[in-house]
Amino acid sequence: MPTPLTLTPPERVEALGQVFALPADLFEAVQGLSEAQLATPYREGGWTVRQVVHHVAESHMNAFIRLKLALTEDNPVVKPYEEDRWATLPDHELVPEVSLNLIDALHSRLGMLFAALDPQGDDWARPWTHPAQGRTYSVDTLLAMYAWHGRHHVAQITALRERMGWS
Repeated sequence: MPTPLTLTPPERVEALGQVFALPADLFEAVQGLSEAQLATPYREGGWTVRQVVHHVAESHMNAFIRLKLALTEDNPVVKPYEEDRWATLPDHELVPEVSLNLIDALHSRLGMLFAALDPQGDDWARPWTHPAQGRTYSVDTLLAMYAWHGRHHVAQITALRERMGWS
């Protein structure tokens, strides 16, 4: 996924709308799925629908912390995590509603922080470094990455529903 390092104010508004929309979009994507459907991988060798929902919560919690670090520290180095290993931990067997509720609350805070930034201000360029990727990113990039990330995982679930004929 190519992620821009600088967004225009209209691109920020669009991405912010996607951040605010994710909780409802993800809830709708999994609504009505049975236990067997939640245990179905979205692709061969991929995570189950349940694991995807929990992954989104974990990833976006990291985004929230990274945003707060970027806004309060000078070029913080963020901590990477082993998302594939996290997906095998016992909490990934919890019902998706646990993470859906978390995502709802988290995106209220995450979205509010992004929305509070001056559209023309310097905070959008504040840097943060991801050591495992060997790159420095901006707050703009963080917004773009996680707007995309949420859409990406919702699309995985909805595509699976369509492929399997789940209404």
